[in-house]
This record gives sequence, structure tokens and C-alpha cells, in this order.
Amino acid sequence: MNTTIRELLAKFGKLPVSVDQVADDADLYAVGLTSFASVQLMLGIEEAFDIEFPDNLLNRRSFASIAAIAKTVDQIKDSRKVA
Repeated sequence: MNTTIRELLAKFGKLPVSVDQVADDADLYAVGLTSFASVQLMLGIEEAFDIEFPDNLLNRRSFASIAAIAKTVDQIKDSRKVA
């Protein structure tokens, strides 16, 4: 999953550094992720993983790092299994 997230981050994140240089737990906003890019990234993630972010997960914390994004995607997928 992290590989896919990295690919999407490279495509939509518009970071000033290579995604390969970003650790999984690095603060993406400190690295240069903007609010606009995070929305573009979210849309790419929704399409790639066939999910929809619920309102309660549309926050900066959900997109703070690659690890946080992976955790959020897992959380959304797990909640679909229960529903």
C-alpha cells in the first residue's frame, strides 16, 4: 500500500523533494504538501483504493505522513467490512 501511496504522492503532492527521500513517518506538510495538493492526493487515493473519505477523516492528521495515510485507508477499508 505504501508504494501506491508514494506513487500518488509523487503524482499529486507537488513536493519540492523526491518522494523517495521522504520517510514513511515524515511530516508531509513540513516537506511541502499544500492544502490544495492534499485534496488532489485524497481524490487520487479514493480512486486508487476504491474508497471514499468520510467527513470525520477529512483533516490534516489523516494526511500528515505516508504512514498516517496508510492507517487512514486501512481504517476506511475496515469500516466497510463491518458495515
